[in-house]
Amino acid sequence: MIKREKYIAPIRSFYDSDLIKIITGVRRCGKSEILKQIKSEIADKSDNVIFLNFEDRIVTEQIQEWKDIVAYVENNRKNGFCYVFLDEVQEIDDWQNACKTLRLRDCSVFITGSNSKLLSKEFTNELSGRYVSFRIRPFIYKEILEYAKELGREIPISDYLIWGGFPKRLEFQGEEELRIYLSDLDRTIVENDIINRYNIQKSGEFRKVASFVLISNSRVYSAKAIADYMKGNNNKCSSNTVQKWIYYLSEAYIIDQADRYSKKAKKVLENSHKLYNCDVALNSIRCVNNRYDLTHNLENVVYNELIYMGYKVSVYDNNGREIDFLAENGNYRYFIQVAYSVAEDKAYQREMSAFNGLNQVDTKILITNDDIDYSTSNVKHIKLKDFLLMENLEK
Repeated sequence: MIKREKYIAPIRSFYDSDLIKIITGVRRCGKSEILKQIKSEIADKSDNVIFLNFEDRIVTEQIQEWKDIVAYVENNRKNGFCYVFLDEVQEIDDWQNACKTLRLRDCSVFITGSNSKLLSKEFTNELSGRYVSFRIRPFIYKEILEYAKELGREIPISDYLIWGGFPKRLEFQGEEELRIYLSDLDRTIVENDIINRYNIQKSGEFRKVASFVLISNSRVYSAKAIADYMKGNNNKCSSNTVQKWIYYLSEAYIIDQADRYSKKAKKVLENSHKLYNCDVALNSIRCVNNRYDLTHNLENVVYNELIYMGYKVSVYDNNGREIDFLAENGNYRYFIQVAYSVAEDKAYQREMSAFNGLNQVDTKILITNDDIDYSTSNVKHIKLKDFLLMENLEK
């Protein structure tokens, strides 16, 4: 497995801190592997290390409550400062009590979990700022290429646009195998991380709303519109319920909600967001007859790549013309349009006209899958194949 230095580097300075290190993200995005890589680095300087994986049945048979975690560490640690790694710790009730106790007993505690309930108000209030959190995401394309090289494979961009970047999926080559793995993962996320965790009674309706949202990535959503759609298909659920369920999807890191900024109103539009999947595979497994939604998946991929690069990303309303992304980093601002192709005049005019009226200071970028360079004096065209290999929008 590749070393994901982009994620490990910010954590490294906290190795010896008494702050609890929380590594979180959607299931199977690579959190456990990063935890093992951190453990390996620390093991080079200390042999006082304890690692527990709570998805291991042998571990959970021995440890069934938070006090058992503390007892296990105390019985197995060596004298002196101890490094404790708790993988998928949310499987243990009241696990936060173990973390709070261990950090007071000369331990550096690292935990992973698949749900942002790890950062619930109750927990953060109890810790009073005694934690740092780091979100891990599925592979972006550069990471896919690196891991594929280890596996002796080649992964074209078209494959990434369909099957995304969950690390384990790269070990499967046939479409049937891919679909089985990703569909099982999808069910596990929906069942374990949402339906069971939040005790959703209308589980059938929730599954349908979740599927509708995940296959509608890269679109502005309306809870009312989704509720009306459900009602039209003989499934009653209110707008408030839909809003709550979308919040649950976001809590489990399955989707991101990008704010929409209005140039005219000069503010973020409240209750108006665009939804992006944490990984485009969650769209593709819901497609039939190989009719994959490459257009919206491409925009979703660009969103995920921009987040990885470190940009704050929002959707920009340019006086009624939507610009896909406003990417900001410090004093740098980039207005970005994304299209699968602008080879046809109509598509070219549609995408380019979105930039009309913007000032000349901020950079305007068009990203497409075309091989022809469509740059103008005002707009920089970046080919998708080049964008996916960039470290940032400057290089």
